[in-house]
Amino acid sequence: MSGYTAKCMCGTVAVEVEGDPVAMGICHCKDCRAWSASPVNGFAVWPIDKMTVSAGEDQIESYTSSKDNERAWCKTCGGHIYHIAGPLGVVDVYAGLVEGLEFQPGLHLNYESTIMPMKDGLPKFKDFPEEFGGSGETLPE
Repeated sequence: MSGYTAKCMCGTVAVEVEGDPVAMGICHCKDCRAWSASPVNGFAVWPIDKMTVSAGEDQIESYTSSKDNERAWCKTCGGHIYHIAGPLGVVDVYAGLVEGLEFQPGLHLNYESTIMPMKDGLPKFKDFPEEFGGSGETLPE
């Protein structure tokens, strides 16, 4: 299997993802900001069936933030690991944890909520692209 490993801060929990992410970007929504304790969340997403827990499964705790959205962390260190976005059929394994991943964002999501405007030439979606159930509307930098 070609893919990547991501571990929590203490290394107790590890997940494996198969292949390359189907999308990478930056989310500006309030939920991601609160969850990541950061002004933005760098995401790397894979189809849900491409992720497996390879260590510390008994140390994973999760929170259902909204219908079919599960955010998981390590009970030992509190480090956040992934977010299953069930309605989209993907899992966001936090880009900063994925060993060897060259983070190359392709878009911004929920830019209407930004508290950290960015001028990087990438599309700034007001919410989500149409193919992911959003308006498809983009906003200026």
